[in-house]
Amino acid sequence: MASDERLARFRQAHLNPFNKSPEQPERPEGEPPAPAQQPDPPPGDPEGALDLGLAEDHFSRPVGLILASDVPQLRRAIEECKRAILALPEHSERQKDAVVRLIHLRLKLQELKDPGEDEPNIRVVLEHRFYKEKSKSVKQMCDKCSTIIWGLIQTWYTCTGCYYRCHSKCLPLVSRPCVRVQVSHQAEYQLSICPESGLDSQDYRCAECRAPISLRGVPSEARQCDYTGLYYCSSCHWNDLAVVPARAIHNWDFEPRKVSRCSMRYLALMVSRPVLKLREINPLLFNYVEELVEIRKLRQDILLMKPYFITCKEAMEARLLLQLQDRQHFVENDEMYSLQDLIDIEAGRLGCSLTEIHTLFAKHIKLDCERCQAKGFVCELCREGDVLFPFDSHTSVCADCSAVFHRDCYYDNSTTCPRCARLSLRKQSLFQDSGTEGEP
Repeated sequence: MASDERLARFRQAHLNPFNKSPEQPERPEGEPPAPAQQPDPPPGDPEGALDLGLAEDHFSRPVGLILASDVPQLRRAIEECKRAILALPEHSERQKDAVVRLIHLRLKLQELKDPGEDEPNIRVVLEHRFYKEKSKSVKQMCDKCSTIIWGLIQTWYTCTGCYYRCHSKCLPLVSRPCVRVQVSHQAEYQLSICPESGLDSQDYRCAECRAPISLRGVPSEARQCDYTGLYYCSSCHWNDLAVVPARAIHNWDFEPRKVSRCSMRYLALMVSRPVLKLREINPLLFNYVEELVEIRKLRQDILLMKPYFITCKEAMEARLLLQLQDRQHFVENDEMYSLQDLIDIEAGRLGCSLTEIHTLFAKHIKLDCERCQAKGFVCELCREGDVLFPFDSHTSVCADCSAVFHRDCYYDNSTTCPRCARLSLRKQSLFQDSGTEGEP
């Protein structure tokens, strides 16, 4: 009997070496026979395979692969997956796998609802030029519906002019015109401090989307924009903070105030535009803000240096005037300011940077460049001292002929400017010579 059992085990091992079971010790005489060996598991049964990689089902459908092809099937699959999650034990591996499958189902449903491949790259709505964004990892907020834009699964657009962002499904609902057009056609600020007119003048509706609003928050909260003085709903007014130009010019107040989304984007586009003529809007501001007087003097000096650089080859090659490329209006006039200029003046940044540029320009003219040094002046009243330049602090410039003198010499001398007198005599002599030639 023992020999028959050994023969059966030998044949089984040779027929299926992968299912070979360990040898059993010989049964002594008198013991009951060993239980019959279990039949070989059917092919493909992972329970009976050895740990040689055969137990893994390499041809099974991976987790997250969705067989549903339309929206109704996906919705039914989502509901079934939800019920399965609730029925499974909490924190179990099967429940975690079901949650992963639910996430894949929802992503697939969103892709079918919001297909992004077939939509155009450029769309024009209310003078907005919307370009389809390709970034999938950036999380933004939709300016229309005030919800999150999930770039991984949703198509969204950005206006290249005012940076208005919205879902592709929200494009037909956009009601706000592009503020870039307003900036291009009428670049000016509202210079009245919070010109409120009341909710009744707006018919108790949002100034932008015309949704019903009230101060009690029913049906929507009324939020006032400190720049325009108008009231907006919570979708058009996100309590964004911005410096209000009217408060900065009239009160020298740079505390950020709550403004609407439209006002915030308008102020952001206008912040670097030199549209503020302070001498006309508030001339008394120079009497109370010392930094403004210093900045005005530095700008006047830079305008006096500009002719030297335009006619100097070395200065043009070094592109010295590009030091002010971010504030190009500083080399054009000394009257216009941008809101960013005033913010930097109040913070103390503009004075330091402009002083460094002024020092660099003066060093080139007075020390580094011989051509620019040759264009200096000698005081014709005292004929003493070093070479003078119109931007020196101790000089005065003749308003008629632009000659440069020592300040003390110019104001102490009661006579006329020597250069003006010389030019006048030259004109008279030329006139007399032309009259003599014309006589017969």
